[in-house]
Amino acid sequence: MEAHRDFLLTDAPAPGIERLVAHFDGHAYDPHRHETYAIGVTLAGAQEFRYRGADCVSSTGQVMVLHPDEAHDGHAASPEGFSYRMLYVDPALIRAALDPAFENAADLPFVPEVVAEDRAIVAVLEEAFAGFPGPFDPLAAETVIAGLADALARRGGLRRRTSANPQRAIHEVRALLDAGFATPIASDDLERVAGLDRFTLARAFRAAFGTAPHRYLVARRVAAARRMIGDRAPLAEIAAACGFADQSHLNRHFKAHTGITPGRYARLIAQQAA
Repeated sequence: MEAHRDFLLTDAPAPGIERLVAHFDGHAYDPHRHETYAIGVTLAGAQEFRYRGADCVSSTGQVMVLHPDEAHDGHAASPEGFSYRMLYVDPALIRAALDPAFENAADLPFVPEVVAEDRAIVAVLEEAFAGFPGPFDPLAAETVIAGLADALARRGGLRRRTSANPQRAIHEVRALLDAGFATPIASDDLERVAGLDRFTLARAFRAAFGTAPHRYLVARRVAAARRMIGDRAPLAEIAAACGFADQSHLNRHFKAHTGITPGRYARLIAQQAA
């Protein structure tokens, strides 16, 4: 008999945001509701749920947007069951992150199409689950929330007005990340340099440089670690010198950026030098 495969994995919630990955072969949830937005993607199989008086099915690759305080249930809609990842976000964070350039930005966006193909939201979710179930860095969370707010506003039909692009401020933020990557950098530090709120800053930084401030910061740390590995410094020393919390933190981000562990990279560099 095949082993029961159901599982549910969550992390320690960050303020206003929680991540979940799960798989179910049959029945998953009785009717319930959240006080948060629930935004997720079906990773494999298909799931069916009752939502706002209709039966909905999300198949592999499709995105779900469930609004706060809306009842829903869940069960498998395919023989292989279904796997999915879901992000639960406090509506207050979405409201705070909405770009003022959107008309009616003070209102929570409502997405009428609960299941859809949405590559933009899939990309935001991939960023949100990088390193899961490790700690969710607040600097990364703010970029994720800004991206979700923009996606919900677009899906909800909010119209964007023309807004200024704060290029000088964003370049000053990048200079701070370049110079101070080895020290702890918080959102407050970036806000002081840019003179922008953290969500506007995250949005403008991605528009200017194609990546989020947190990912840019981690990339600078990984680049410095590669140089120190080339100099044959101990990995624990490298982790501390480059701004990582510990060696496991270095290992996780180094592999995510290079595809190999720091230890293997060190061995390959040593072979090249021999």
